Amino acid sequence: MNKIELKEENGKIFSHIRNKWLEKTPEEIVRQNFVCRLVNEYGYSIDQMDEEVKLTTSQRGTGRASADLVIWKTKEEKNKNKPAFIVFEFKAANLNLKVEDCYQGYNYATWSRAKLFAISNEKELQVYKTVEDELPLKLQPVNGIPKASEILDEEKLNNFLIKTKEFTGDEFAKVLHKCHNIIRNNDKLDPADAFDEISKILFIKIMYERRPKQESIFSLKQFNKLKEAWNISKGRSETETSYMQRLFEDVKAEFKKDNIFDKNEKIRLKENSFEAIVKELEIYNLTATSADVKGIAFEKFLGKTFRGELGQFFTPRTLVNFMVEVLDPLEGELIADPACGSGGFLIKAFEKIRDDIEKEIILKKKEKQKEIFGQNLEKIDDEKLKAEYEEFLEKINKEYEERIKKLSHSALFGTDANPRMARVAKMNMIMHGDGHNGIHHNDGLLNVNGIFEERFDVILANPPFGARVPRTLKIEDSDKYSDEEKIKLYRKEYGERYDEAMKKVTENIGKPLISLYETGKMSTLTEVLFIERALTLLRKGGRMGIVLPEGVLNNSNLQKVREYFEGKAKIILIVSIPQDVFVASGATVKPSLVFLKKFTEEEENEYLKIQEESRNEIEEKYKKEISELEEKIKAEKTAQAKKPFKDELKILKEKIESEIKKLVKEKFNYKVPIAEVEKAGISTTGAIIENELEPLAKEFSEYRKKNNLWQNNLSENVSNKK
Repeated sequence: MNKIELKEENGKIFSHIRNKWLEKTPEEIVRQNFVCRLVNEYGYSIDQMDEEVKLTTSQRGTGRASADLVIWKTKEEKNKNKPAFIVFEFKAANLNLKVEDCYQGYNYATWSRAKLFAISNEKELQVYKTVEDELPLKLQPVNGIPKASEILDEEKLNNFLIKTKEFTGDEFAKVLHKCHNIIRNNDKLDPADAFDEISKILFIKIMYERRPKQESIFSLKQFNKLKEAWNISKGRSETETSYMQRLFEDVKAEFKKDNIFDKNEKIRLKENSFEAIVKELEIYNLTATSADVKGIAFEKFLGKTFRGELGQFFTPRTLVNFMVEVLDPLEGELIADPACGSGGFLIKAFEKIRDDIEKEIILKKKEKQKEIFGQNLEKIDDEKLKAEYEEFLEKINKEYEERIKKLSHSALFGTDANPRMARVAKMNMIMHGDGHNGIHHNDGLLNVNGIFEERFDVILANPPFGARVPRTLKIEDSDKYSDEEKIKLYRKEYGERYDEAMKKVTENIGKPLISLYETGKMSTLTEVLFIERALTLLRKGGRMGIVLPEGVLNNSNLQKVREYFEGKAKIILIVSIPQDVFVASGATVKPSLVFLKKFTEEEENEYLKIQEESRNEIEEKYKKEISELEEKIKAEKTAQAKKPFKDELKILKEKIESEIKKLVKEKFNYKVPIAEVEKAGISTTGAIIENELEPLAKEFSEYRKKNNLWQNNLSENVSNKK
């Protein structure tokens, strides 16, 4: 097949399909470049394509549509006006791709029942398989465009179409594992240390992808060229920095404000290992690859890398999904995880809210389409109306980007005491769509930027449990935030609340950490302290979900702890889950998922009133007995004679306290749903199995809405979030 070339002259660009010169608009440049690719790389012929194709009367039903480019299976099917095989829509190179913005091509694909719908802005190509038995048309992402030779072979075509974008994610995950093995074999580092080195290289790659003019630096050919220039300019000696280290110094400077790398940190690899990894990664563009694909790949890589050694930092995805669905975080709410590990809860919350925003935006676009083009889109080819709709699209897409930026930069916060895991969480969030700037390497029990008392709407956590915080562990000078430049920024953002929050650290240097916690007098168990920490972080009426050892709040040794929490929050759901879920992470304790809602001011006042009334009632009941015992004690002359009456009085007072608590429970009574799940979607080996949590989440959602367990009155909480 003859190849074709792009032709441009005098502000015009040539259409090989229509055999004429056209205005050289940004969109037309993208289209004609792509036509050349389709012929030269994919093997399609000009005579099986057409541009600016409008549906015929017999095809279009009740509306009209047109497509930028259409490909039929053969020239004969095109001439017989058979359904199209692929429908394309093109956008200018400077525009982001959103499938719902491609209204003309999308509607053409809908009404013509094409097999594939593709959109491109030259930098990125998105291809979707159309689900033919659905109306309106549903789209399923696939890896790319099949070659011309594949579309006539039914078996080859079917094999191609079943490869969804997750295939690309698997491929990328395999490449990350290959890089990991290069380091382990060449540099003899353990899995966790090898991961650290890969993360450094990934950050170098991300940095250069953020600089479009320098993107080609992250290729082996360009790297070697620049390395050679660097070596010549610097000379070569044992003490001088290699070009590999030079790149990493740039990364540390680029991400300095994120506190990802220590200022003295280096790449601990041989240069040939670094170059081998550059070669493996050069074909991937992390910036252009969708967040879903990158995120899935990165999580698979993390799971295999850290299983066992650092498995306790990874909450299984099935539990994460369930807990986020139960708590239903919304746009405008603040979300935190004080023991964030790899960031799974924060990532899922981000994805859930992002999806909610996308659904809302898409609905607005569909409504606007009908408003401008008519209920049945009969005016969809009107150029004046198209311009009006494009103006609307530009405005609403900007709104979407601003909302997502606010979500990722201002709504998600996490801490982890392990520096490696704080870095993993940051990288994981970048791979999933960003939001990493709210992650801190910090003890989750201490305040840090943005993470302080009564600030959050939702807390999600799987804290370390089964261990104890030593009573000798003191708050040290190193726990203080010392970056004056950042402190100024935080004061500007959070006002006086920031200084008050940081006093919890600065004014307690040298004191035991547990002295900051009321429950520290009752227990030093990490899970107990983290429950209190989560409750203090919540605003009044805020809600939390936490993974705990089963029965921790029913343990007789922790009765006072339970009473403390019952005086601060309502239990809204307890779910017992199989121990199998955490076996792969080395856990030996059967876990439960506990969901609490911190008292609203009204509930707090009601509880205190009931407590006071109950105390008065019970003390009145035993007033005479207490008075008689006190008189008997007073009447006796010796300590030995007083002792039996004192013992009796002590027993009576304990009985009074017990009855007060019982009466408070009776008066402040509410239903606590309890569920036991035998299969939670994951086996002891990490295999996917039946997931009873999914129907339970839907059932609870209906229950909590019916019973109005909480309200998301965001406007009332704006002042608390500044």
